[in-house]
Amino acid sequence: MPELPEVETVRRGLLPRLVDRKIVRLQQRRRDLRVPLPQRFASRVEGRTVLGIDRRAKYLLIRLDDGQTLIVHLGMSGRMTLHDARSAAQHPLERHDHVVFEIEDGWQVRFNDARRFGLMLLARSETVADHKLFKDLGPEPLDPAFDGPALAGRLEGRRTSIKAALLDQRTLVGIGNIYACEALFLAGISPRRSAHTVQGERADRLIAALKQVLLRSIDDGGSTLRDHVQPGGELGYFQTRFNVYDRAGAVCPTRGCGHAVKRLVQSGRSTFYCTRCQR
Repeated sequence: MPELPEVETVRRGLLPRLVDRKIVRLQQRRRDLRVPLPQRFASRVEGRTVLGIDRRAKYLLIRLDDGQTLIVHLGMSGRMTLHDARSAAQHPLERHDHVVFEIEDGWQVRFNDARRFGLMLLARSETVADHKLFKDLGPEPLDPAFDGPALAGRLEGRRTSIKAALLDQRTLVGIGNIYACEALFLAGISPRRSAHTVQGERADRLIAALKQVLLRSIDDGGSTLRDHVQPGGELGYFQTRFNVYDRAGAVCPTRGCGHAVKRLVQSGRSTFYCTRCQR
């Protein structure tokens, strides 16, 4: 599933082609994704100008000039790609291009989702913060105000593993398996450690590591393991920088360590870490 960096990469890629531009036509090529698409979807979106594109957790929020917001989740395999409609014959629609936005300057945005776990919803902009998808979510890890003490406060009393706590979107948002593993490695914290013990200097190290891996991945265009591409079609390449994720058996990259990266299963998810460097 795309995590915060991948969604943020998509947001930034769409900005130049969508903001301050009108959606002149919407092609809806099926009735539903994970949930049904909005009723009268085309008529509610066509003719509307995009005022901005925000991100909350792993969701894109496309704000329209009539006070509506289009909520988009990429699901497991979704992607939003840009195409020059003037050369559409060279790039015909694919089987899983389920929704196509035609923009006034001749560009298309295609939402492709082979597994159909994504979603698109329309909501009044003033109600988005209280929408059921968002009302229980934790803070954004890249918020400058979210620091070590703030993280420690959200972990206080939590008896689950720190890895599970990071994946819980009520703790903080946007962190998935890849970035939890990588941040815990950089912070020198075992994924097995009880979350309530990550306080003080440990919490400071962990939030610094989380911000570092997220920002570095955004700069790299995200991680392309299977489906993720940027709107222009470019692959992300943060996966070439993984220290531990999916590297079971490889030598720990910490100089002088010499131990092998281990894999364990936590709550049905693979965790990768170094038993020597992470405590």
